[in-house]
Amino acid sequence: MTANPVFVALDTPELAKARAVAVAVRDHVGGLKLGLEFFMAQGPAGVRALAEVGLPIFLDVKLHDIPNTVAGAMRSLSPLGLAIVNVHGAGGRAMMAAAREAMAPETKVIAVTVLTSLDAADLGDIGVAGAADAQVARLAELARAAGLDGIVCSAHEVAARRAAWADGLFVIPGIRPAGSDIGDQKRVMTPRQALDAGASVLVVGRPITAAADPAAAAAAPAASPR
Repeated sequence: MTANPVFVALDTPELAKARAVAVAVRDHVGGLKLGLEFFMAQGPAGVRALAEVGLPIFLDVKLHDIPNTVAGAMRSLSPLGLAIVNVHGAGGRAMMAAAREAMAPETKVIAVTVLTSLDAADLGDIGVAGAADAQVARLAELARAAGLDGIVCSAHEVAARRAAWADGLFVIPGIRPAGSDIGDQKRVMTPRQALDAGASVLVVGRPITAAADPAAAAAAPAASPR
């Protein structure tokens, strides 16, 4: 990974808008995070277009299907030269192992554990008993056993997971600079708090992309503590 841990989340279907923000912030961030909203609209061609900006790309597609289908999807994505791509840990050990085997070795494959928009009540609604940290721990151990490189979790769980998996890659969404609106996130921390807890990569979206001056927002110490 890059020395700068911040990956800016370009959650827009518009290629021109995503590219404009990427160009504006490229000297202040370590990479770009492209999610489903962008990928469904722009596809692999859009990923290649943003790769021209010169920053590593985390493709946040959260694949979750039978092992054979996920492996096929990974083979299709492999030529894009991604830095990071993810699958859902809830897909199981065989699915995660198939994903890792099918993807280029230089691309980090990580597992989503519990979305940062969910809390214990939400987990109960889908039949998962207990607190979020217990589910994160279960899926993190499963991902490690499957040969993955790390996980996506909230900053609230990363310290314990780092202690258990010293060389894991921990990608942390739900990052909000102090005083900013948390939006639809429920388990959030500031960038400094998340790094101190053991985060490897910080995904920062709206505090940068919705700012009047994205470059200034990305360069602010509160958004990118280095």
